[in-house]
Amino acid sequence: MADENKDFGKDFADDAKKAADDFKEEVKKTFDPNSPDNGKVVAIIAHLTIIGWVIALIMNSQNRTEFGSFYIRQTLGIWLLTFVLSIIPIVGCFAAVIGIVLIIMSLINAASYKMDPTVVVGEYFQDWFKSL
Repeated sequence: MADENKDFGKDFADDAKKAADDFKEEVKKTFDPNSPDNGKVVAIIAHLTIIGWVIALIMNSQNRTEFGSFYIRQTLGIWLLTFVLSIIPIVGCFAAVIGIVLIIMSLINAASYKMDPTVVVGEYFQDWFKSL
């Protein structure tokens, strides 16, 4: 009985090591800095709440891509614009709707791998936040 448990433990450890090695290789492929989709992943994550934006900023700081940086700036601008508009008394009622529409439009462009700036204010966001 002790030999069976010993063999089972050895087999389990070997299987776990193989699974960990496979996972490590998959992670390397997914977050390869030379991958053309790396900037796309960062761009899409940036659109997922403020926490997603922070995660995208951290990911982009490790492997800076032009596409990822573009959408980090766009998304920051949209979040700030929505916040500022929400302070204005009458416009504030529609600020959330405006923000959601702009985020969805930007997310569609990011998923389509297009670097189209946000309507009217996108070029300003690129200029104002060029250090990101």
